[in-house]
Amino acid sequence: MMSTRDFEHKQIAFVFTDEEEKISFKNDNLIVTDRDGKIKHQSTCYRLFALFICGNYSLTTGVVEKSKKFGFTIVFMTPNLRVTSIMPAKAEGNVLLRQKQYFYNQTDIGAYIISNKLHNQNFLLKRKRSKTEHEKMIIEKLDEYEKEVLTPNLSLQEIMGIEGIGAKIYFNSLFSAYDWKSRQPRVKNDITNTLMDIGYTILFNIINALLEMYGFDVYVGVLHTQFFHRKSLVCDLEEPFRPIVDSAILKALNLGQVKEKDFWKKQNQYILPWKNSKKYVGIILEAILEYRNEIFIYLQNYYRAFMREKPIQEFPVFYMEES
Repeated sequence: MMSTRDFEHKQIAFVFTDEEEKISFKNDNLIVTDRDGKIKHQSTCYRLFALFICGNYSLTTGVVEKSKKFGFTIVFMTPNLRVTSIMPAKAEGNVLLRQKQYFYNQTDIGAYIISNKLHNQNFLLKRKRSKTEHEKMIIEKLDEYEKEVLTPNLSLQEIMGIEGIGAKIYFNSLFSAYDWKSRQPRVKNDITNTLMDIGYTILFNIINALLEMYGFDVYVGVLHTQFFHRKSLVCDLEEPFRPIVDSAILKALNLGQVKEKDFWKKQNQYILPWKNSKKYVGIILEAILEYRNEIFIYLQNYYRAFMREKPIQEFPVFYMEES
């Protein structure tokens, strides 16, 4: 298993092939060059954790062999950053772990995860210096929901109901200055939702790669119900970290880094053209990587707690204000 120290030195690389960037390997180094042959990224494969390839690309056996040999995940994305395929570096044969997953039928872990998410959402709201009375009321409500969701013997439906109510008032407050309407995944009805889809996708695939490393069945969740082709466990364990993406988007909006001209609108959807995608990937990825060690340690401790069937109080939590 990878140690925390090992992960600290791991790198995540993005390659935008529609900008004529090319991938090559030399002496076990990954090299990314631009259209003029200038090196834009170079790292040893020993330090590569994940390679995101954005755009059209012909997969060669050499890339597959390097992925297997050095244990890095490859994520294939369209030019507008929709994931089409994933080649995870996974641990095979962790039968005991999967047995525990298949026989787990409680709701305590799911409630604990959502309570942690509500805490981090509320942290972003509390961080605002000048608050209206309405905003103070929202903060009090989220404090209540954070505790309420831990009420013993709640069903998954009740837990997700509290999460949904909390998310609605949280987003309405967080993005109130930017004509926020509602969170609508994959609908892309405004620029903020479009950026959320991009950010959550990057976060999702980093967490997926870490879970695969331990040998989890990522389709078996403790919160989201099983659904065909949905990686429910990744959806579960992404929850406490979503406010990282929200915070990065809000900061970019406040700094004027988000430009409407960077997007084009088609059938009431805001689409980010490939030529502008690198800018926003950079903003969001930088924010996520600030918490890279915390994400790794959280999932490492989650694996250990789940395998040892620890009491819920010994499962990990992630608090943004302490990181």
